Amino acid sequence: MILQRHLRQVYGVEVSPETISNITDSVLTDVREWQNRPLETSYPILFLDALRVNSRQDGKNVNKALYVALAINWEGKKEVLGLWLADTEGAKFWMSVLTDIKNRGFDDILIACMDGLTGFPDAVNAVFPHTHIQHCIVHMIRNSTKFVSYKDLKAVCRDLKAIYSAVNAESGHEALDEFEKKWDAKYPMIHASWERNWNNLTEFFNYPKDIRKAIYTTNAIESLNFSL
Repeated sequence: MILQRHLRQVYGVEVSPETISNITDSVLTDVREWQNRPLETSYPILFLDALRVNSRQDGKNVNKALYVALAINWEGKKEVLGLWLADTEGAKFWMSVLTDIKNRGFDDILIACMDGLTGFPDAVNAVFPHTHIQHCIVHMIRNSTKFVSYKDLKAVCRDLKAIYSAVNAESGHEALDEFEKKWDAKYPMIHASWERNWNNLTEFFNYPKDIRKAIYTTNAIESLNFSL
């Protein structure tokens, strides 16, 4: 049993499977209450991400997607709104997650921060039509440099930084145009991807520097994922 082995390896404690089952059963009520608890009516920032986790199903190890919703409330504190388990990550399941959140009293999100999963922004706006979208810049950079040769990597990253560190969206787009002139012959997919996603990459330009730092990446939820 996974928990039994974990307790033995980490804490040096021997616990029977029956004891673990009894403890698990005793907290299920609390878990269900937490999963279904009422939420605040609105949050300024919501981070959405999924991570791959190994679990046991029918006696076999299976890889699943754990959907995580982490909000920043109006007091500036983090609040995990919920965790949902599914076989894979997709925009359709994200819509069911967001619908579940809305049904718990959640009416409005100012900014939703997420990766570039296809259909993700549409799923958010289908449930919360007035929410602004911010794609994670770090994810965008990773995807942009995935096929860049090592000898070009440092220069490409420097020129990408000129885009997202600009003073405003207009200056950022001018930097993107310069990037196109310099690199399009060699890596045309990078400029095309940034141009295609531009509206969802530049929401953070509308805010002061401190708020920009909070929303231009999903680092807040990545650290939670690491703990999970």
